[in-house]
Amino acid sequence: FTLLNLFVFAMLTIVLADNLLLLFLGWEGVGFCSYGLIGFWYAKLKNAAAGRKAFLVTRVGDVFLAVAVLWLFAALGQVGIPEINGAAATLAPGVVTAIVLLLLAVSALIHAATMVTAGVYLLCRLFPLVSLSPTGMAVIAMTGAVTALYAATCALAQREIKRVLAYSTMSQIGYMFLAVGAGTVSGAMFHLFTHAFFKALLFMGAGCVIHLCDGENDIFRMGGVRQRSPFVFWMFLAGGLCLAGMPFSGGFFSKDGILLAAFAQGSDWLRLAWFIGVVTAFLTSFYTFRLLFLVFAGSPREKVHGHAVPGLMRWTLPPLALLGLGAGVFNLPPLYGGHEGLHHLLGSLAGGMVEVASRTEVILAVVAAVLFLLGLLLAWGRYRTYPGDQPAWYKSFLLAGWEADQAVEWSILKPFRGMSRFCYFGLDQALIESFLLYLAEACQERGAALRKLTNGRLSTYLSGFAWGLALLCVWFLVSLVRH
Repeated sequence: FTLLNLFVFAMLTIVLADNLLLLFLGWEGVGFCSYGLIGFWYAKLKNAAAGRKAFLVTRVGDVFLAVAVLWLFAALGQVGIPEINGAAATLAPGVVTAIVLLLLAVSALIHAATMVTAGVYLLCRLFPLVSLSPTGMAVIAMTGAVTALYAATCALAQREIKRVLAYSTMSQIGYMFLAVGAGTVSGAMFHLFTHAFFKALLFMGAGCVIHLCDGENDIFRMGGVRQRSPFVFWMFLAGGLCLAGMPFSGGFFSKDGILLAAFAQGSDWLRLAWFIGVVTAFLTSFYTFRLLFLVFAGSPREKVHGHAVPGLMRWTLPPLALLGLGAGVFNLPPLYGGHEGLHHLLGSLAGGMVEVASRTEVILAVVAAVLFLLGLLLAWGRYRTYPGDQPAWYKSFLLAGWEADQAVEWSILKPFRGMSRFCYFGLDQALIESFLLYLAEACQERGAALRKLTNGRLSTYLSGFAWGLALLCVWFLVSLVRH
């Protein structure tokens, strides 16, 4: 609870900071708390390893953020966010692009911990700076689209209920990045807003499901949970419909607005990002209903002795369900009789207003609805009855997140270990320590030779004194001759 409260303090520092130094302080605090919370149950080595991994990833991101902050201060003499946004136009285009890419790097790396949406928030706060770089905007949009697709494909094969939701979170954050790259900060913040409601509902509903299943996390070992708790089923269904983009839900309006903005820009990169986003929307619907059918449909596949969900866990779900389903009314586009209130609320930070023909907007909305139905129908045909656990190579590939850990292992960790071994054995031991050992042995040998002179014999000492006196005399004579 101490870490949780410190985390909330650090996150509020990020949100409320009006300058980048204070924001950086909160950023460091949130990274530390992420490490502490993820690895809290350190007796399980997987938890400790995950916490260490989160710590290292956030440290890399912090370096990028620190470089960007120092660069902005050197170029503008300011660290205040409003001042930087106001003076951003005076920067050289190359400098702007470099700083935007640094901000993107820290924002992308930060997805891996408990502060998942902080990166989106950072880009939105500095959008007047970010929008000055067309290259940076295109990279942000494509990064978001590829992230959304990558995470959605990984979610297709996950077995643990919370892993499915975690990958879906990564995918939805990809949509938020796509919105920033498409120039609509209001769209990114709107999706962040709606996503907060329905994803909180889904994660808390997952906790209820695990409670009902006596601690079981594997969705292939569940089934029939609807019979045990219809209330949890309906609440989880509400969150799933928002995630899948059911027409007129909060998730539908916010996701449709992002795809509309990407399509309306017209550039090749954004049209490609729009297409990737459309494919991801279909995959999102499919894996969401896959999760729902495997968990709630049919009969229990294993005998469990779970517990009834207490009222303390139940009462938070209905408000979140209502907010998730109805959050779209806060930012309805004109097509649905709204005025995009969030766009006017954000003012100059909102980005450009999406302007397309009503016919185009209707067609894209129909496409989104059809994708939702296709995902539902495909999941219904595949998982309405338990298909059995049938492992396949592509499932293993997706289950392992496209073998991303292995890619990092081979591309970064193994070369780093090899370089470390070379530095230790090749440089430290073979070169430096061997050289020092040679010097020590040489000194010992010279010392042993000199010790022979100290034999205690007076004749030896007198000879030494005589030879020394002779050398001094020769030296004096040579000096006199020269002068």
